[in-house]
Amino acid sequence: MQRRHFLTTLGALSASSLTACEWGKGVLGRSTPPVTVLRTGMQQGHAARDLAMSTRPLPDPGETIHCDLAILGSGAAGITAAWKLAREGYRNFILLDGPVAGGNTAGEQLGGVPCPTAAHYLPLPSQDSIHVREMLASLGILRGDPNAVAPEYDENILVHPLHERLRSGGRWQDELLPHAGTPDQARFLATIATLREARGNDGRRVFVSPLALSSADPHWRALDALNFRDWLQREQYTDKHLHWYANYICRDEFGTGYTDISAWAGLHYFASRDGHAANAEAGSVLTWPDGLNSLAQGLLRQVPFGNDSSSDTTRPRRLAGSALRVREQGKQVEVLVMQAGPQGAPKFVCINAKRVICAMPLHIAQHVVEGIRDLGFHSEHLPRQAPWLVANFLLRRFPDEKGDVPLAWDNVLRESPALGYVVATHQLIRVAKPERTVFTTYNALAETTPDRARMWMKQASDSDVLAAAAQDLLAVYGKALWPLVEQVHIHLHAHAMASPTPGFLGNPGLQALRETDGRIRFAHADLSGYSVFEEAGWWGWRGAVRALG
Repeated sequence: MQRRHFLTTLGALSASSLTACEWGKGVLGRSTPPVTVLRTGMQQGHAARDLAMSTRPLPDPGETIHCDLAILGSGAAGITAAWKLAREGYRNFILLDGPVAGGNTAGEQLGGVPCPTAAHYLPLPSQDSIHVREMLASLGILRGDPNAVAPEYDENILVHPLHERLRSGGRWQDELLPHAGTPDQARFLATIATLREARGNDGRRVFVSPLALSSADPHWRALDALNFRDWLQREQYTDKHLHWYANYICRDEFGTGYTDISAWAGLHYFASRDGHAANAEAGSVLTWPDGLNSLAQGLLRQVPFGNDSSSDTTRPRRLAGSALRVREQGKQVEVLVMQAGPQGAPKFVCINAKRVICAMPLHIAQHVVEGIRDLGFHSEHLPRQAPWLVANFLLRRFPDEKGDVPLAWDNVLRESPALGYVVATHQLIRVAKPERTVFTTYNALAETTPDRARMWMKQASDSDVLAAAAQDLLAVYGKALWPLVEQVHIHLHAHAMASPTPGFLGNPGLQALRETDGRIRFAHADLSGYSVFEEAGWWGWRGAVRALG
């Protein structure tokens, strides 16, 4: 059963990867491909954190820039806020990139092939996600009325067949759930269909994306006290394939296994995704060769940015750099920014704004926003942050496939602790494959704790990082893969996403930041405790609407 059908009707690393020692024995032979390991934003983020936490005085800025509004962070929330403000004719604002421009929407090119470095798809948005539908409509991806039950979508963006395949027991099948159609699976599907229509005593649907619009009925919110596995067991689901699938979904969507994920969040994944298209199966997804980077860049092109160093307040401005300190000073908010200067030496500028939308991750905001504790947010309120490894392998040609099931867009190995690989050129395939391609591997490092995974990321050699990145490709193609590899870019995201652990719905610190209504307001997927574009975009949209009054 394919995932879209199902939606609608580092302990293991050392055991399954090439170690540095094995590497030295000539696994690659004499032709080692160039490998670049990018600890994405780590250096900039740590430098900003260390300066912000230092007891020494922060540097004096060499320049002060004035604006009406500053958006701090250019991930999905910050981009959405900038797009919405510009769409409404608002101009006097600055978008500050942060340590990683684009955040989890970023992408890159290898050998001229666009590929993702983080998130790579978007589910068909439901009618509740009108903010996402309007953005897609502005780009011509959604055609017609954004409020329609099943609008038409650009065929080039709807994922093409074969959508996904699963390798189980050494054999491929064109479905993600092995041995589909068991009584447990049928009962689970029926339950999800019921939950899609369920409403709480407040009249709201129980599971909605964005989740802020979901019912607050205590009867349903009680699911948040359980983990997803315990809920499945409580409901007497015993099918091992269903359990594997639920665990895989949690690792893939939340960065950790289903024993660490709220049952409410696990059910929300299935029951809230009910988007429809006039020209595609329900449960289809939208994707681009470089993942959400194309979507993000399309939205940014609709913002009429001026010169980033200009004092012209009639056009939005965009600044590179990271916020070191955010504090209210009278009727202004002062943002001290660190930028890269000549010969790598940092330089510092100050943004003076009447208001700020803080669209940065909360693990950074807790260090740089002065007075955040007075708002009710403390370090213990920080959602669990899952690390991720994303690697792009540039191949001079496609590897040979074995078996009757062809290469799919998403290729998953059931026995692997990693999450498989996505084919960046899948959307380009028509009659013939392009000559070169990029295979993007994903690994949530969910077999250990986030702290241990981050320590591994910091200390691991490049060869060990490559071994972790390549494990699924090696399991499928063996050493015959290496002669095809021209180069590899590996991105280590130490704090990639928030994981909705049991109790996340009642997190008082997140609730306090969601309700903050002063000169500093917050907008990030962390406020939902669930890191996907729809949630980040909602908070960015809401922040812009509140700024517009």
